[in-house]
Amino acid sequence: MTKRTELSTRTTRLAPSPTGTLHLGNARTFLINWALARANGWRIVMRIEDLDAPRVRPGAAEQAIDLLRWLGMDFDSSPIHQSHDLEPYRQAMSALAEARLAYTCSLSRRQIQQAASAPHAGDAELQFPSTLRSVHDDAYRFDREDTNYRFVVNEEPIVIEDMLSGASTHHPSKEVGDFIIWTKIGVPAYQLAVVVDDARQGITDVVRGDDLLPSAARQMLLYRALDLPAPRWWHVPLVTGDDGRRLAKRHGGAHLETYRQAGVPPDRIIGLLAHWCGAAPLLAEMSAEDFRTRFDPARLSRDPVVFTEAHHKWLMHDCPGT
Repeated sequence: MTKRTELSTRTTRLAPSPTGTLHLGNARTFLINWALARANGWRIVMRIEDLDAPRVRPGAAEQAIDLLRWLGMDFDSSPIHQSHDLEPYRQAMSALAEARLAYTCSLSRRQIQQAASAPHAGDAELQFPSTLRSVHDDAYRFDREDTNYRFVVNEEPIVIEDMLSGASTHHPSKEVGDFIIWTKIGVPAYQLAVVVDDARQGITDVVRGDDLLPSAARQMLLYRALDLPAPRWWHVPLVTGDDGRRLAKRHGGAHLETYRQAGVPPDRIIGLLAHWCGAAPLLAEMSAEDFRTRFDPARLSRDPVVFTEAHHKWLMHDCPGT
């Protein structure tokens, strides 16, 4: 692949996935990203990560953009939809296959679990051992798009230097093994897509939840294999529900659209997010612009934030119908 041309201006991206509606955890990460960018003069790209077609919800992309603008965030590009141009991903796949770093794999989850050398059977993400790696030359050709392809993961530790959490060491070969980079539905998997997109869009700084920190190590392998410059990483702690699990669809009351329809003003949402980010000692309404001037990443706790019933009641106080 062609190397990314280094830009004089640092660039980040807001990258919502249109598979559901945004919740308070998403909003907090996007707000931190936006504030860092605006405080430091970074360019902001809006990217819609819509490759998971079976899960894409009609209208979700437009709603996400509208909600971010409602909260007071802006960006510097027209929305870029991943699904509109697959050719850059195909080029990357061809380069990896030619280097014998990508191969076809039709093994099912059950077959991987049953492999005698495959540990962690039953986990959400299986480790794919090198013993199951294809030895046939024909497998190392990107000549069909209706099958899974895996990336060859060598046994090397990867150190991620994170701007918020410092250095951490990861072992992708032990944690996940050869991971999927192209799917049988004919589109790249997340790990490859985000590397290709960040490189071609000139992304220099990636701000996202720290549940994706292990992904940074896998992406570093792909950056190296494709001879592309990696971005700076900023991984922020997640927002969880009372159940200790990160906010998701099951926490229906945490959705931004739910609060907007209930009449919650955007500055109240920002006020809660600011409190969670250490930018306000007490809960109080605040604009996104005020948050930008007050936010200090040094005061951002490294512990997860818990969204409680008390937070919900504060958001809803004096709203119509409450």
